[in-house]
Amino acid sequence: MSSYIDVAHPDRHAPYLDIPDDVIEYLHYLDFVKQRSPRTVNGYYIDLRGFFRYMMLDWGLVPRDTDPKKIDLTHITTQQIAQVRKRDIFNYLEYARANDNGPKARARKLSALRGFFNYLCTQVNKLHENPTENINLGTPKKALPKYLTLEESISLLQNIQSDFYERDYCIITLFLNCGMRLAELVTIDLDSFRDDTIRILGKGGKERLVYLNDACQSALAPYLKARAALPNLVDRQALFVSKKTGKRLTARRVEQIVARCLQSAGLSGRGYSPHKLRHTAATLMYQHGNVDMLALKEILGHENVSTTQIYTHINQRQLREAVAASPLSGISYTPPAAAAPSQQDAGEEDGERTAQPAAKRRYRHR
Repeated sequence: MSSYIDVAHPDRHAPYLDIPDDVIEYLHYLDFVKQRSPRTVNGYYIDLRGFFRYMMLDWGLVPRDTDPKKIDLTHITTQQIAQVRKRDIFNYLEYARANDNGPKARARKLSALRGFFNYLCTQVNKLHENPTENINLGTPKKALPKYLTLEESISLLQNIQSDFYERDYCIITLFLNCGMRLAELVTIDLDSFRDDTIRILGKGGKERLVYLNDACQSALAPYLKARAALPNLVDRQALFVSKKTGKRLTARRVEQIVARCLQSAGLSGRGYSPHKLRHTAATLMYQHGNVDMLALKEILGHENVSTTQIYTHINQRQLREAVAASPLSGISYTPPAAAAPSQQDAGEEDGERTAQPAAKRRYRHR
């Protein structure tokens, strides 16, 4: 079974047949009750599956040299899950660290475990103790978002090489101008557009409207014409489709398209991705468009402005200009003029020299 959900179909999710029944029930709870996105549910599935593979090895229920992918988790019972203790959680997190999981990855794994055990304790009352209670890894350091400069963004748009140029140019343009997520781009339908706006389905099923600037509309027009001319169109409502199959593009295919465009622009190997194009859009709006945080929050679909504020830390140009604007910034260092000491200065210096021995004598007298 695939461990990846096709985000182009948010009403579908994997059957999750290779994990304990309690985990299956929890994932369905996230899906139908909490209405978490398919991508979020899938992330919890992967993290919880990894934890119970580790526990099967730790419990000694399978040989130590067993390939984790071949460990059968379907027979794990509620009684066995109840045996998990706080030390098991710590040991697993240490195991994750030893296997090159950084602070963010470990925090995500702990979040998945905390949600699962909280569900068993408070929602279905299958457990009396939550082994994740009071475990805190601290707040992972927020890394500054990676983004393309304005010059690199222009170069990317000017150097797209593709057998479906209109589509790929439009994809890059929307990423760079609208700041949408990869999962949001691949779920866009033709009826998502109205006048100069596009309706985007974001995280948690939340909708938002994003205005299309002239560059977006200029890129959409030729692509829609080329799309309509495809002889094998299958997903007729999907905005971005495959030229070969006529079906909606998957998230993975868009990642490949972006990687190819970056390569043709000489920008490959620098860690750029569709999500970095989203960061680029936000950064360029903030740096060059003077967009305030509240407006940027709405455009990006952030729930809290604190998430958006990371972009205030990357505008080094504005910081440099602010310091340069000081009225004292033009004053240069001037060395002192050489001059003979005055009689008063000389007297003070002589007085200091004569007073010192007296002070020493007083100290010795005491």
